[in-house]
Amino acid sequence: MSKVVCPWNLISDFVTDAFKGYGVPEEDAKICTDVLLESDKRGIESHGCNRFKPIYIDRIVAGIQEPVTNFDIIRETPTTAVVDGHNGMGQVIGVKAMQMAIDKAKEYGMGMVAVRNSCHYGIAGYYASMATQQGCIGLTGTNARPSVAPTFGVEGMFGTNPLTVGIPTDEKFDFILDCATSITQNGKIEYYERIGEDVHPGTIIGLDGESIEGDSGVALKKIRNGEAALTTLGGIGEALGGYKGFGYAMVVELLSAVLQDGDYGKDLNGKDKDGNIQPYHLGHFFIAIDTDHFLSEADTRKKTGEIVRSIRASKKAPGCDRIYTAGEKEYDIWKEREPHGVPITDEVQKEILTVRDKLGLDYTFPWEENYVPYPDRHDTKSIIENK
Repeated sequence: MSKVVCPWNLISDFVTDAFKGYGVPEEDAKICTDVLLESDKRGIESHGCNRFKPIYIDRIVAGIQEPVTNFDIIRETPTTAVVDGHNGMGQVIGVKAMQMAIDKAKEYGMGMVAVRNSCHYGIAGYYASMATQQGCIGLTGTNARPSVAPTFGVEGMFGTNPLTVGIPTDEKFDFILDCATSITQNGKIEYYERIGEDVHPGTIIGLDGESIEGDSGVALKKIRNGEAALTTLGGIGEALGGYKGFGYAMVVELLSAVLQDGDYGKDLNGKDKDGNIQPYHLGHFFIAIDTDHFLSEADTRKKTGEIVRSIRASKKAPGCDRIYTAGEKEYDIWKEREPHGVPITDEVQKEILTVRDKLGLDYTFPWEENYVPYPDRHDTKSIIENK
């Protein structure tokens, strides 16, 4: 498998135009592109260009995701809101909902927005970063199609359910903890299949209760067919704390469904009772806490910075020369990729060309023989700016 680096301005313009070509309004298309490429900027390739066509474009074509997002406020108080996304673009719903929570927090100290009938909203860390950039602590989570088994179970009953927290610091990067409550996620298994990497031991459990290993494509099919499931943080059983991952996954499932009376569990598998595909009806929650309502943003950033630096300065294990705190590795990857672009695999290269040719867009890419350097058509600072 080979990867080719594509300049940020080229891939950004193309993805935006592609979304527009499938009916997404221009401003919404820019939001979707920004969230999508933020994944690649942070090195989270499972949620970036790798998912552009199969998760978003294909679902629009299939009619299970609406390109035009109807953001409908069902109920609202000064500090809370319940929103219906009507199966629109998850990134657009996520950005609007988190900004709503931030605006409420700025006025009243805290804000929370619960969302129902949404779709995949990309990396959760994007929304936590929205909060930290505006001086707030941000929390978000989402449920997902059922693919993870509870402790002592073998059946996928809930999603990978990320629990994500962002806290402002005085460093070049904020503290952003963005991770699933399962050991790995579906997107990572999909990515392993594309790059030919085997399943990591202990991450998937079969109906016999044993760990599934080997070919990622085979394992992915078993998960989709209900013959296997992902495991929660801590792994199979209780010996290494699998019940903890199970518990946190349930917190996200409950917060993503209870407050807005949304779908949950197997109702999120994208199929109706007759097996026909349907919208996923995902639920999200967004919480913002304004630091100026406690001490101050400056004091919060300074204190957080002191704490994370003290952790990184602690004694290292033999053979290890660095301790990382949340957000640090992603920042390092971004600084490495910023001057060059996003690395794109063979399979994604083909998908990009398929979308381009279908829409008749006038783009050439670095992996094509007729490629010429892409011009700086406009100021791309906002496109490649670190979140």
